[in-house]
Amino acid sequence: MGLRIAAVGLIGLLLGAIGSGQNGSADVDDESDMPDAEFQIARLKYATNARAGSRGISQPIWAVDYPLADEHFFDALRRLTRIETAEDSRHLEATDDRIFQYPFLWMQQPGRGYWTPTAAEVRNLRKYFDRGGFLIVDDFHGEQDWAIFESSMEEVFPDRPIVDIPDDDPLMHIFFDLDRRLPVPGHRHLYIDGNGQTQVQMEGPPTWRGIYDEKGRLQVVALFNMDMGDAWEHADDPTYPAPMTLDAYRLGVNLVLHAMTH
Repeated sequence: MGLRIAAVGLIGLLLGAIGSGQNGSADVDDESDMPDAEFQIARLKYATNARAGSRGISQPIWAVDYPLADEHFFDALRRLTRIETAEDSRHLEATDDRIFQYPFLWMQQPGRGYWTPTAAEVRNLRKYFDRGGFLIVDDFHGEQDWAIFESSMEEVFPDRPIVDIPDDDPLMHIFFDLDRRLPVPGHRHLYIDGNGQTQVQMEGPPTWRGIYDEKGRLQVVALFNMDMGDAWEHADDPTYPAPMTLDAYRLGVNLVLHAMTH
């Protein structure tokens, strides 16, 4: 109970300054050439007919948790670190050369969205990684989603395997010590049992995988059977367990710091 109370208190502080951007649309392109601040997430746009969302907001599947996930996490990042953080994310296609201005690309639901990069997207993504770019892949679950993601990443990295991220990787301890045992589920993975307690039913065990460059530096982090974006989005939802939101915040902070310092 103590952890729950502490978590709720911290999340209340983190959400205290969040604005109301629930009507934001990910379909609107921002033509700015440069990031709005020292740090700004660039969501990776890709061709898909799939749409999803919550609270009456429907977005392309690559932006499924937008804008609440972005708003909530940016506010947490400002409060937990000294990083100058933008107010909103940028949404860019892989062929857009503006991606080279952003050290942190975030891709959601490559499986459900049937992400299949074109030859031009593959070339630009590989160039992005060769220049030191960093990609987070979030919210994909089950073997079919994995097969779609793996096949597409093999186009970008035919020479580098996807491997499990070890416990001693710098990502796991750069700011917070991350605990793999606590799941970060999507809201759809929660249910209330007969005793009125929130339970988690994932589509598989949470798995942390990645792709490393020739110097042993992480370039891609695949959060498989996890949903960091949902945990951020539902930070103000009393039905989403507060400790899991806190864990998702800690994970996000570590990912940002890793991307900006490696």
